[in-house]
Amino acid sequence: MNEQAQANVVTKEDLWYIDNYLVLRDYYDRTISRIAARCIRMGNIALEEYPFYSYILDVLEEICETGEYILSKQALYPYVEKKIAGGVSALEKNLALYEQELEQNSSPEMLKQDPNEIAKMKEALGDIDKASDPTVGAGMNIDDLMDKLLEENKKKNPDAVYETFDDDTETKNGK
Repeated sequence: MNEQAQANVVTKEDLWYIDNYLVLRDYYDRTISRIAARCIRMGNIALEEYPFYSYILDVLEEICETGEYILSKQALYPYVEKKIAGGVSALEKNLALYEQELEQNSSPEMLKQDPNEIAKMKEALGDIDKASDPTVGAGMNIDDLMDKLLEENKKKNPDAVYETFDDDTETKNGK
């Protein structure tokens, strides 16, 4: 069978993707409703604060992957027209909304999957100038941070009196 003919063949597995998309979409909507109610009972916390929020994103990611598979197989379009209200255009529209939701709420681990994401973040946030301070943006431990701040304060206020305690902690001696 040539490639053209294979592209027009619809298997049971292909049809499963349409059914799975519908099941996942319904499951996602029900899960969001249920978790929203739980968030209210948990003190009206934001949905993003829910301890298992990452599971919601996992379901959302699966919906997007399944929808993309369906759209990639044009032979499935007649079945989409029969099974999904609004047909292919509704699938495309809803899938774009799901993908936007996923992109806006993705965790750092999920962002790592996109090799261009770090470059996108740097572009959005701007580059950090490290010329004046090479530790800018670096994760410093608390002792190093306090030492750095004390040194900066001593430079700004050379006449200030500092007191050293037994544990080598320095504080400004108030007059």
